[in-house]
Amino acid sequence: MLLRKRLHYGVRAALALVTGLVAAQFVVADASASSLTVLMGDDLAAHSEFVQHLRTGQEPGGRFELVRLSPSGVGGQQTAEAASTEPERVANAGVRTRGLRSPPVDMGLTLAVGVPAARAALDRPGQQPLVLAMLSRLDYETLRASSPALRRGDRPVGVLLRDPAMADQLALVGAVLPQKHRIGVVATPESEPLVRELQRAAQGATPAWDVQVEYAPDARSLASALHLVVPRSDALMVLPDQIGDSQAATLAVLRAGAGAGLPVFGASEGLVRSGGLAAAVSTPAQLARQARLLGQKLADASGGPLVEAATPATVRVNMTVARGLGLRLPEERELTERLTVTR
Repeated sequence: MLLRKRLHYGVRAALALVTGLVAAQFVVADASASSLTVLMGDDLAAHSEFVQHLRTGQEPGGRFELVRLSPSGVGGQQTAEAASTEPERVANAGVRTRGLRSPPVDMGLTLAVGVPAARAALDRPGQQPLVLAMLSRLDYETLRASSPALRRGDRPVGVLLRDPAMADQLALVGAVLPQKHRIGVVATPESEPLVRELQRAAQGATPAWDVQVEYAPDARSLASALHLVVPRSDALMVLPDQIGDSQAATLAVLRAGAGAGLPVFGASEGLVRSGGLAAAVSTPAQLARQARLLGQKLADASGGPLVEAATPATVRVNMTVARGLGLRLPEERELTERLTVTR
């Protein structure tokens, strides 16, 4: 009889232990469950691809909600109040047992893709962590100057820039042209934040780069600025600014470089396809992964916005241009690995 009672209590204790462990697993699972609200204000191909990678990377048990902002007001401004919502929930993995779960802990995050969505997100009230993604450095500087919500710091905000840092761009130039040290840039007055970042990166490099800068206030001044900067340069760089965003201006820089036998570097695959030698870029898939990681960092962030340049960078090379310049370059994968090591 005594042995039977001991066995009975032993079984009950074991069952209680198993039940507790199962319940703990559900608590942990629910604590890690998260919801992601994505705001889109345009249909750019890169932004759509970025959102697709966010969707496929959503964790099991999480909620993915895509909010497409509708045009409203003068000048096609976008507002979240006029938004249409497309909820998409990721299928839950595992078995749900209602009696064993604690109320879910929702680590919600709002992610705005592009400038119109960033403006709308900053105008919306709330304390939920916010990531502004797919912005250029100049986009961010404009938002910071015009948006009180971005300056107040009353909610955790992360900013993911779409372009790699200038230090990565210069590291690529150094890997391709190890014996050169003069880099020429034509910039617009609005590009000053980019120029300052380039100059800081140039001074911090080993050996340091000699940055030659000329300014073109408008399209008509571009030719004269190129005429001044080309003779003082070993290579040209197209910044991600009004010149880099203009096909005509970019082609003018490429023609000037080709006429002088100078390689041209930049931050877009389009530049490489059009005749640039090489570019350090970040793909939408890489940016989507980094955006999620940045959102996780906001849990411990305080103060102003947490700003990150795109990392890692992927190298794109135009081998036809390289042969025309008499350069023998490593493969894109090797150059990409070199940037990672340099960082």
